[in-house]
Amino acid sequence: MIPVDAFDLKILAALQDDGRLTNQQLADVAGLSASQCSRRRMRLEEEKVIAGYHADLASEALGFNVIAFIHITLATHSPDNAKRFRALVNRVDDIQEAYSLTGDADYLLKAVLRDLKSLSDIVNNVLMPHQSVAHVRSSIVLDRLKESARLPLKVLAR
Repeated sequence: MIPVDAFDLKILAALQDDGRLTNQQLADVAGLSASQCSRRRMRLEEEKVIAGYHADLASEALGFNVIAFIHITLATHSPDNAKRFRALVNRVDDIQEAYSLTGDADYLLKAVLRDLKSLSDIVNNVLMPHQSVAHVRSSIVLDRLKESARLPLKVLAR
């Protein structure tokens, strides 16, 4: 864990709200000079606390109307089989997130798709036929109650 102080936390919280803030704007929020703020931002970037900058795209505005969570059970639990499955997941652009789990399923995938046919294609033509996969179960999101990539930085201030 990288040590961060109150100034770093103010900078990080402000950047979580708006990654396009200038050093002067960040300095005003953090109560630092622009040059001090710039040095701190560069350190946070170099230490990979700030992993990158990106634009949040509105999926529905671009016609991606289906979010599905897909539970995967592997055919065998060998390192080679897991490696083959990971390679498959990384090749499929529709899969936004993938997690290895404890419990009934081995993996949980989050896919963002244009329509139900796209979900059918990914399940029936990509995942099910793959030699590493034994079982696939999908759930379609009906309503998104909350979506956030924000970290709870307040707990670090204690």
